[in-house]
Amino acid sequence: MIMEFLKNLLELSLAAAPWLVLGLVVGGFVKAMIPLAFLERHLGGQGIGPIIKAALLGAPLPLCSCGVIPAALGLRKAGASKQATVSFLVSTPETGVDSVTITYALLGPFMAAIRPIAAIASAITAGLLVGRIEAQPAKNECTSEVGCCSAEKKTAASCCDQNVVEESSSCCTSEPMGEAGSCCSDSGRGKGANRFLSKLAGGIEYAFTDLYSMLLFWLSIGLLFAAAVKTFLPPDFLTEWGSGLPAMLVMMVIGIPMYVCATASTPIAAGFMLAGVSPGTALVFLMAGPATNISTLGVIGKELGQQSLFAYLFGVGFIALVAGLITDFLVKRLGIDIQSQLQAGEEMIPYWLAMSSLVILVFAAVRAVLRKQ
Repeated sequence: MIMEFLKNLLELSLAAAPWLVLGLVVGGFVKAMIPLAFLERHLGGQGIGPIIKAALLGAPLPLCSCGVIPAALGLRKAGASKQATVSFLVSTPETGVDSVTITYALLGPFMAAIRPIAAIASAITAGLLVGRIEAQPAKNECTSEVGCCSAEKKTAASCCDQNVVEESSSCCTSEPMGEAGSCCSDSGRGKGANRFLSKLAGGIEYAFTDLYSMLLFWLSIGLLFAAAVKTFLPPDFLTEWGSGLPAMLVMMVIGIPMYVCATASTPIAAGFMLAGVSPGTALVFLMAGPATNISTLGVIGKELGQQSLFAYLFGVGFIALVAGLITDFLVKRLGIDIQSQLQAGEEMIPYWLAMSSLVILVFAAVRAVLRKQ
């Protein structure tokens, strides 16, 4: 049994490794090429526009539940509305380029497609609910389209500083500098290319150090869990009670207090599905687990208020249940064989590439542990 467990663990790791490496590389590129200031400029103001932008901009970012909190608070302090902040808080940890790739590898193309769609819908719903609650703002809250600037008081933390940021964000001014250090001059183009490569290298470094170390523990737990389920449980163990609304509610209760990243939650969901849990029930876990944990809920309650916290929980939970029920309906209606799609990416990847990717991940994991020590 032990040898069978180790064999299954190796097979699952090889299936996930190339897609996880690809996701980390793309995540590092996104991290390097989409600056936080860009997000801050597009998430202010009221209405559904900033909510949708926050959901779409946050979805591909490779940030886990812990990493999204400071980013979201930075957006809020920079002038983003509460509803846009909540939308960003939901969509970012629920999905990402790294989690989508590993979802395709372990859960198949159908789940890889349905997961980001459900995450964006969940984020928009939560943002709209918070916006409705905040329809009557406090007197000291800025809601004017002009901004929260007044002639009487301007501080360094004011959103009036946005125009200063925008002016300094460009390396080219209206007057040509003509210096070698300017990216507007011919001689500065080489430095511009070097700056791009430097940013890209920094993004990749972030992906394989900080981001990878954030998800490493739960990713390992998830792979061990999936291998144990595949080894020790019969395929139809949970088939009789692993679907339907009661099973989804149980999965939500399990996922809400649990801290697990979107990428790391994927092998856990694969383990559930291998044990006979329906794809819709697994999707509820994939949505509730990454988006809700004790730390995130505590920060939301403190920074955005208790009403926003309740709207956040209701939006995430309601859409998770609806998405789970719709997923199970589509699987039955369309006759999708989910079990055959599990580990769909394994057959597409040559063995040497899968093994090389796994070696890279093991090396990065050892490096991350040594860095912490």
